[in-house]
Amino acid sequence: MGARGSDVARESAAIVLLDDDFSSIVQAVKLGRRIYDNIRKAIAYIFAIHVPIAGLSLIPALFHLPMVLLPAHIAFLQLIIDPACSTVFEAEKEEANVMNRAPRDSSQPLFSRHTLFISLLQGCIVLATVISVFGLSLYLGESEQKIRALTFTTLIFSNLGLILTNRSWSRTFIATLRFPNKALIPVVAGAIAFLLTTLYVPFFATLFKVTALNTLEFGACLTAGIGSVLWFEGVKWMGKLKLD
Repeated sequence: MGARGSDVARESAAIVLLDDDFSSIVQAVKLGRRIYDNIRKAIAYIFAIHVPIAGLSLIPALFHLPMVLLPAHIAFLQLIIDPACSTVFEAEKEEANVMNRAPRDSSQPLFSRHTLFISLLQGCIVLATVISVFGLSLYLGESEQKIRALTFTTLIFSNLGLILTNRSWSRTFIATLRFPNKALIPVVAGAIAFLLTTLYVPFFATLFKVTALNTLEFGACLTAGIGSVLWFEGVKWMGKLKLD
């Protein structure tokens, strides 16, 4: 006990309770598991979102197609990715089953093969979605600016979808709405506001080499982007997923 124990006892002890309450050990374990889970969620999100970014950078170059991601677009994406990792996931509540797990093996790696597989699968499905939008735009004979606008808008909404669905690996997105995250709203609202500015303010549209989308096109991008992560929500709803 930190308050009543002797100096010798405190110096030799492996754990010192500053408030002399054994329940502090439970709270410390709970906090440690929440931090550990949130770090892995952030890493999983980083892996997932960089799969479509890498794909959209390489595929057009390999097949001599119009480039989608220019330096300005990469900078825009980082304005979403960095705050999501450093604030949104850090502020997440603990998982529902966090205190029902067996103690973790100290030799277990931070990022398991299972988590890596799920993360890369998320990224590949998002990549397939944005490439489909890209290919369909090419097939319809859209201009390069319109192709870039459609594909980039879909990628932004997929990115936001990845943030929302990775908030929890045990609760669905609807269930997580009961646990507000103060950092989430500014990140999502800021991303959407900046996207609208990029598409509909002429100076930024010229800078990003895009053209404005009509309501139907914007809605299609939103549907495709959010739809690219819905399978993950279904897996969580069936209770087939765990963060290990």
